[in-house]
Amino acid sequence: MKLFITGIGTDVGKTIVSAILTEALEADYWKPIQAGDLEHSDSHKVQKYVANKKSKFFPNAYALNTPASPHLAAELDGIAIDIKNIKEPKTKNHLVIEGAGGVFVPLNESDCIIDLIQPDYKVVIVSRHYLGSINHTLLTVEALKNRKLDIAGIIFNGDENKASEEIILKKTGLKMIGRIDNEPYFDQNVIRYYADLFREKILSLM
Repeated sequence: MKLFITGIGTDVGKTIVSAILTEALEADYWKPIQAGDLEHSDSHKVQKYVANKKSKFFPNAYALNTPASPHLAAELDGIAIDIKNIKEPKTKNHLVIEGAGGVFVPLNESDCIIDLIQPDYKVVIVSRHYLGSINHTLLTVEALKNRKLDIAGIIFNGDENKASEEIILKKTGLKMIGRIDNEPYFDQNVIRYYADLFREKILSLM
C-alpha cells in the first residue's frame, strides 16, 4: 500500500501523521521535496519518531535550502524542479509519501504537489481546525476528487470540533481515520500510541 499524506495547508501536522502511519505499518518513508531546514528536515523528524527497525527512509528527490514554496526555493537554489526526475523509490514494503504544504503548492510554472499523486496512491488528508479550515478541507477534497484520486480518509489534528468535523464528513462522505490530540510533545512513545490506535483502520484500507 502506498499512502500519500497531504494537508489542507502548511503546519497542520503532516509530518506527525507520516510518522504515525510509518510506525503503524512498519512502512518505508519518502518525502519527495524538502524545502528548508535540511539539517533538521521532516525526514529527520520522522526517522527520530519511528521506533521499529524495519522502516527505510529514502532521500528527497529535491532538497532545497530555503523554507519557501518549492518553486521559489528551487529558483533561489538556481535550479528548476522537473517532476520527471522525481522517481518513486522501489520497495516491496508499504510506502508513506509526505507532500509539502497543500495540494496546490507550486513546484514550477506548470506542476503542483497534486501532480505527484499517482493513481495507485491512497491519499490521507490531514485537517486542523481554525477559522476557514472547513473551506480549506472541502477545497482539498474537491481538488482530489476532480482528479479522480483515491482518498483514504481524513485525520483531524488537534482539539475536537464536532460542528466542523460533522459537516466536513457529511459533505465529503469520507471516513475519519482518527484524531491526534493537542499533545504537549511528541516522542517515540506518543507516536507508537497513535500507531497502535490507528493501525486497524489503516490496514482496513488495503
